[in-house]
Amino acid sequence: MASTAVPKTFTGFSNDSGCDTLYDHRNYAKVLMPLFYCAVFLVGLFGNSLALYVIRPNLKKMNATTLYSLNLVISDILFTLSLPLRIIYYAMGFNWPMGEVVCKISGLVFYINTYAGVNFMTCLSIDRFIAVVLPLRFAKLRKVSHVRYICIGVWLLVLAQTLPLLTMDMTNVEPDGSITCMEYPNFEKVDHIATVLIGAVFLGYVLPVITILVCYSILCYKLHFTARSNHLTGRSGRNRKAIGVICCVSLVFVVCYSPYHIDLLQYMIRKLASTPTCEELTAFQISLHITVCLMNLNACLDPFIYFFACKGYKSTLMRLLKLHASVSLSSVGRTSPEGSSKDVVDGNKFQLNSSTLCSASERLTPGDRRSVKYD
Repeated sequence: MASTAVPKTFTGFSNDSGCDTLYDHRNYAKVLMPLFYCAVFLVGLFGNSLALYVIRPNLKKMNATTLYSLNLVISDILFTLSLPLRIIYYAMGFNWPMGEVVCKISGLVFYINTYAGVNFMTCLSIDRFIAVVLPLRFAKLRKVSHVRYICIGVWLLVLAQTLPLLTMDMTNVEPDGSITCMEYPNFEKVDHIATVLIGAVFLGYVLPVITILVCYSILCYKLHFTARSNHLTGRSGRNRKAIGVICCVSLVFVVCYSPYHIDLLQYMIRKLASTPTCEELTAFQISLHITVCLMNLNACLDPFIYFFACKGYKSTLMRLLKLHASVSLSSVGRTSPEGSSKDVVDGNKFQLNSSTLCSASERLTPGDRRSVKYD
């Protein structure tokens, strides 16, 4: 009589369960994931550092938008700075050689800055909503003195959400001898893990995304109504550009963050109903690696939103590129016998002028993320 295969059931850590297929995709992952995160690191660090450079001249005339934008850009920069250790980890085939303490610190920085970004996007969407739709009724909430406390509150909220990670073992020795860090199976023996993660998804994703979509939907309606009632505004096309950028920002946010949180939510709900099989856990583990990559892509896409939405950001980037080109041309002019002194002078005529950078009212951050002068 032919025997019937019984699916393996996962009951705890991967090395205790007999489920040894969780990292069978490591041969592909150790090539593709480091390449992906290297691109996110380079583009995200350069793009967000440039955004910080654009914001810097406006710190003397700080307003609510500038302050939220500053915190958002800082969280993006700190997030990208946490990536090199993850790149090493993935390049070694899900093997963490740096110990439990460094793993906890790396994981804490990673999650703090991921969800700080989400919360500051939400704050900026509310700020834009108040500025356009309810400018008089809630004007006090946009005062810098109040916004400073809101920003501090956001960081404290994110710390409260992520500090419990320090009480958990974030590394685990796998059956093949490798040590994994910050992987979901390492948290399986935490009491009520499914309930905890479902609550975290609602607090860290569902509430922010509903808030952002509602605020921007009403904002788009307001801008569209204004354009229709004011022919001069409609002809300028500025409101249409604003609506287009807002829709693009909202789409990027939803596309980047939704797959990961929906994936996590559906698995935790199924986990409450029944114990997952080894095959189900393996599929979930692979999907987590893919959706986390997509979520982290947000830090890399933000600078492109800055480029198309912020006139000052675009002009600063173009000036930097022209300056680099002019320096290269002037170097050739000095070494070439055919180069004249006039060519060298002309080649170095591009200078950065901080007075041309966009003001606080010109910027759109990744969740509007800035009030913009649309060009």
